[in-house]
Amino acid sequence: MKILPPPAMDLSRRRFVQGVAFGGTIAALGLLRPSKVWALNTTGQPAILSGTDFALDIAETPVNYTGRPRLATTVNGSVPGPTLRWKEGTNVTMRVTNRLRVPTSIHWHGIIVPFQEDGVPGISFPGIAPGETFTYRFPVRQSGTYWYHSHSGFQEQTGLYGSLVIEPAGPERYPSDRDYVVMLNDWTDQNPEHIFATLKRQSDYYNFAQPTAPEFFRDVREQGLRQALAERKMWNQMRMNSTDLSDVSGYTYTYLMNGTAPASNWTGLFKPGEKVRLRFINGSSMTIFDVRIPGLKMTVISADGQDVAPVPVDEFRISVAETYDVLVEPQEDRAFTIFAQSIDRTGYARGTLAPRSGMEAAVPAMDPRMPVSMVDMMGAMAQGGGHGGMSGMAGMAGMKDMPDMAMSSTATPAAPVVHHARTEYRNPGVDMHVDMPRTNLDDPGTGLRDNGRRVLTYADLHTLGGSIDPREPSREIELHLTGNMERYMWSFDGVKFSDAKPIHFRSGERLRLVLVNDTMMNHPIHLHGMWSELESPDGQFQVRKHTINVQPAQRIAYGVSADNLSRWAYHCHMLYHMEAGMFREVVVS
Repeated sequence: MKILPPPAMDLSRRRFVQGVAFGGTIAALGLLRPSKVWALNTTGQPAILSGTDFALDIAETPVNYTGRPRLATTVNGSVPGPTLRWKEGTNVTMRVTNRLRVPTSIHWHGIIVPFQEDGVPGISFPGIAPGETFTYRFPVRQSGTYWYHSHSGFQEQTGLYGSLVIEPAGPERYPSDRDYVVMLNDWTDQNPEHIFATLKRQSDYYNFAQPTAPEFFRDVREQGLRQALAERKMWNQMRMNSTDLSDVSGYTYTYLMNGTAPASNWTGLFKPGEKVRLRFINGSSMTIFDVRIPGLKMTVISADGQDVAPVPVDEFRISVAETYDVLVEPQEDRAFTIFAQSIDRTGYARGTLAPRSGMEAAVPAMDPRMPVSMVDMMGAMAQGGGHGGMSGMAGMAGMKDMPDMAMSSTATPAAPVVHHARTEYRNPGVDMHVDMPRTNLDDPGTGLRDNGRRVLTYADLHTLGGSIDPREPSREIELHLTGNMERYMWSFDGVKFSDAKPIHFRSGERLRLVLVNDTMMNHPIHLHGMWSELESPDGQFQVRKHTINVQPAQRIAYGVSADNLSRWAYHCHMLYHMEAGMFREVVVS
């Protein structure tokens, strides 16, 4: 039986997508002011704090993004919290005071710190109790664009996040005339605990793109009756949905850019001919964004804070917790829209680059929603073409309880051999296996394939300077990203965090982590305390990242140097996936 929408969901779709023009915390508190040094003549930019000593207050503050007042969890009274500017080679001190009624924390995402400064309750420290101040102190040994957020409950969803910009010890490799953070987030008026409980009861509750009768007749015309019926039978047997791209959609989310709803139109100013650096951060809880600036070519110069060889693109996908820096050079005296649409095409964040305040450009229509493809279900089997259509997919779905059976030998011979853990079988928390995952990095993903634009892929990214550790890995650890979509259960190898043993790294070793995505969802995986160096399909160093998005039915591998002793979190950065069990502890000893 379907769950009826709660009263809080009563607003129109337009209100949720666009928000209201008077915005959130920053506008309410009168903090919309330009930075006189870093982001010149800009309104809506979060406050910027520079130096080595910072005082951060975590509290509840009223906000209003949709026409209904709510309480957000804020840092220094704003959403996002202030941008913290550090300098590579310095030592920083952050005095974080908890003014909430519950414990809190701040994790410095992507920053390599001693374990006790990492900010993960239950792993690296006990958390910050109400009324207490916790002092973080550590050396800054890197530069680039990063962010910070709570690692306590659902506080990240309710506003506890902000950006980090670390200046290099030497000159910038890619200097610019203007420099802006573009923080993307998803806001909901609902209590996140209610959202999580709703997903557990009905995982597709927020998905309003269910297959319709007109779509069935369209498929009959294009594929024939037999194929159209077989496709729907297959999805019904697997209790899955081909349009399940995001667990939480624009039905409840308002998408924010630097803490402003689309109607508020965050604006960054430029003079024609200037070089503008945009530091994109996906600080959302559950939303993957596809970003473009119609009329402007973007040059990607950094991924997850690490400089890369420049890549000119029209569009890029930014998964949860990733960061990308791009350069743009607008030559015309006109406005340009920064457009970030959600992967499920239920809403967007938007802002403007303009020569003068108050200018706007046309906001493009969202792209059509594309369903999950064969490649997203079957991996290399679909790429090889040896297993035909729906019968192969239905067969794979039925294999989940038969570990001693193999798939057809007619699939792509280059497909890697995978090793499913015994815990994946006869397990109510695992609803599918991918026995022949794809390994390619040149796929932009569902909704971006062959869209007529130049779209960034991981295959385009090459970290300058090469690997930090050229040693060959001495051992390999393979983990599978598993779940049950209908029951909303998520895990590694079919084992949720509460039942899992820690993963052990030996101090000083170089090892290879292999992740195989046995689900239809994207999973951005984040390892705390150490860098993840993504490898190409032939095992060569590709790009250094702190968060690696693993696409459906994909196998990826990356090198890790176990050079940071103690206990570390390792998890999917989809907040509700992590809370549901896709989390492990890594122990370096």
